[in-house]
Amino acid sequence: MTTLAIANFLTFQPPTGNSTQSGQYGGIAYAFQNFNIGQTLNYDNRSHTFMPFGFSGVTINRTADGTDANLVFPNNSLSRPWADDAIKHRWLTVVDVVLVDPDNLGSVSTNNRVHQYYGQVSGGKWDETALTLSIGTILDAVGADVPRRSLTQSLVGNLPVSSNVRLQ
Repeated sequence: MTTLAIANFLTFQPPTGNSTQSGQYGGIAYAFQNFNIGQTLNYDNRSHTFMPFGFSGVTINRTADGTDANLVFPNNSLSRPWADDAIKHRWLTVVDVVLVDPDNLGSVSTNNRVHQYYGQVSGGKWDETALTLSIGTILDAVGADVPRRSLTQSLVGNLPVSSNVRLQ
């Protein structure tokens, strides 16, 4: 009998020119998996090292609001070195949720992908035990404040200086 399990494969990529980290795989600075403890798994032509993390909070409805997700890591020497840079420079991230056969980990394939989530680090927090990164998506551009732009006179013309504005 074949047993199937779910694994998460996570990649972090600093936006071009905005980070102190250098990428190993075409701009990708870190590639993690949370299934095979202490081992490295090959997935999507990359080596993903083990990092205990949780991926949660993805809720998508037909209006595409509420699409933020969370990545929770242990607060230790493995996660702290890069987390501050990821938050400050709004790293890009991809999480693949994949069905894997625990008896045959040499053949983890993108054909077994259940879900793929693209996002950008929009914030973070940590305490004594956990480091949590908030991952926003462009599907909720208003709630996640993506893209970050300000209303200026050069973009929209003269701006009102009063809240008493009427359209005629």
